[in-house]
Amino acid sequence: MTRFYRGAFIIWVVLRYGLDELVLSSFQHPWLRRLTRIVRFGRKLDAPRGVRLRQALERLGPIFVKFGQVLSTRRDLLPPDIADELALLQDRVPPFPSEVAVATIERAFGKPLDAVFTQFDQVPVASASIAQVHFATLRTGRHRGREVAVKVLRPNMLPAIEKDLSLMRMMAGWVEKLSADGKRLKPREVVGEFDKYLHEELDLLREASNAAQLRRNMAGLDLVLIPEMFWDYCHTEVMVMERMHGLPINKVAELRRRGVDIPRLARDGVTIFFTQVFRDGFFHADMHPGNIQVSVDPATFGRYISLDFGIVGTLTEFDKEYLAQNFTAFFRRDYKRVAELHVESGWVPAETRIDELEGAIRAVCEPYFDRPLKEISLGMVLMRLFQTSRRFQVEIQPQLVLLQKTLLNIEGLGRELDPDLDLWNTAKPFLEKWMLEQVGPQKLLQQLKSEAPQYAKLLPALPRLLHDFLQHKPHELRRELDSLLAEQRRTNRLLQAVIWGGVGFLLGLMLMQVFMRLRLW
Repeated sequence: MTRFYRGAFIIWVVLRYGLDELVLSSFQHPWLRRLTRIVRFGRKLDAPRGVRLRQALERLGPIFVKFGQVLSTRRDLLPPDIADELALLQDRVPPFPSEVAVATIERAFGKPLDAVFTQFDQVPVASASIAQVHFATLRTGRHRGREVAVKVLRPNMLPAIEKDLSLMRMMAGWVEKLSADGKRLKPREVVGEFDKYLHEELDLLREASNAAQLRRNMAGLDLVLIPEMFWDYCHTEVMVMERMHGLPINKVAELRRRGVDIPRLARDGVTIFFTQVFRDGFFHADMHPGNIQVSVDPATFGRYISLDFGIVGTLTEFDKEYLAQNFTAFFRRDYKRVAELHVESGWVPAETRIDELEGAIRAVCEPYFDRPLKEISLGMVLMRLFQTSRRFQVEIQPQLVLLQKTLLNIEGLGRELDPDLDLWNTAKPFLEKWMLEQVGPQKLLQQLKSEAPQYAKLLPALPRLLHDFLQHKPHELRRELDSLLAEQRRTNRLLQAVIWGGVGFLLGLMLMQVFMRLRLW
């Protein structure tokens, strides 16, 4: 019955915000299109469709807001106006009662709150759709007296999520069956992708491990601070980490007043991102202003502070090479190479004509070269490539969609800090260094070093393995070898005959010459 009421509420919201036009207009059945024109009473449809969709998702609650945020990253599937509007969705969720947070903490640790913390702020400092954060001070253990931030999962999240996800799957099935664009939009795959992200965010231990990995990766860069995780106090529902002291990065006027070098801050942000992408292949994939602060502590003044590690992106060596070569070819205007990379990666059918794909890519990229390099958006280039490649049946990889979304965030943030930021000149050294490392002797030595332990184990056993193989070689191999030997013997006999025939012929010629001379003499 609860599911029925929830479904009825969703239908009411769809009608209230005029989403029937958006949802039903592309449906194949004429009676559904007629319904779009009939159901118009009592509604204001003045706002653009993207605005109405965003407002509807906000009305449906935190899970749908989260879904809209994830959907906004799929610019390869959505029209630009809808994707831009969904990108404005923010988690404006009221905090849940502090008594509930305390009960969750005590259940997770199996002890009273006072046994864990000497001080615990009852009012949360931040509240979002998945969790909220309280400041506290640890009482015991090796971290006694440390100021910490305590992230607590919202209660009863899993049942609420499963209920809304089941409704989303059902609606996705309708869209796929009834809509003319259903197969191209892949609604069930999008809901499945959202399901994966959401369940990963529900496990705070997983988020803590993401933070720990990023902290290790960034340790020697001296540009970004990532809070230390206190593993003795980490649980799937509660995460305790080092408290960070900083200002939100979007408070530019206050940062400038305190003496922060804003242009340098913009360059450092790009450096951090490209280091995570091209050096580590492991990057923070939710870098919007709400998750980024700037340190005002004298010891670390002006450094970035990264927060919220529920979503991270990973790239393989193949992904990194694809990206580096694409960006490099783009700035050289080598559109044929960009097209070849799409085919070589296997993301377009092998029978795709290179010249047609090259022409489509040229149409996307060439207009950018009428602008200064500092005005070129790498994120927009990547997005346009994804959108253009759609008609060539490109299979866009999820990790690259996350990268494109994060790159757009970084570029927007960087240019908000410094309108003159030249992203390409900041990124170019990373691309060139990475390419050199992939094809140079350093890469060969690195691979030999990494494979050395395997070779060390294999070499002592190699004589025995060879002996066993020769002792127990398959009959098919023996027959093939015998056949090759017989053929070799026939070849040898033929060669011998040719050689002896040639020698005999030469000897005959010599004897004839001798005979003729004797006769003349």
